[in-house]
Amino acid sequence: MRVLGAGIAVWLMAGAAYATDPVEGVWQTIPDDNGHYGHIEVKPCGAAFCGVLVRAFDETGAAIDDAPEIGKQIIWDMVAEGGGFYDGGKVWSPDRDKVYASKMTLTGDSLAVEGCVLFICRDGGTWTRVK
Repeated sequence: MRVLGAGIAVWLMAGAAYATDPVEGVWQTIPDDNGHYGHIEVKPCGAAFCGVLVRAFDETGAAIDDAPEIGKQIIWDMVAEGGGFYDGGKVWSPDRDKVYASKMTLTGDSLAVEGCVLFICRDGGTWTRVK
């Protein structure tokens, strides 16, 4: 009986290790300086989270299928700190071609993104979960 209990405990812990983090999924950014926005797919990458642009849209909402940024990494090295807070990562802003030291705060289906380059900080807005 003791072996069975230990086996169940190990199985439960393994299941927790493979559980999906709430930030995983596809997120819609806010419009950039040109009115364009995108869908960023966030997934684990090692011990952190990364996000890749999977779809791009123009200011009218029409898909930009040939956008050169599609497939490029937008988020990397973002570490879950607990309580919906992610820190220590970088976010690339394609419209400004700048990389920001960033943090994100997850609240339900909203993801607040902010970042700084040197002493200049920028609010990346609140992204919305697509799926």
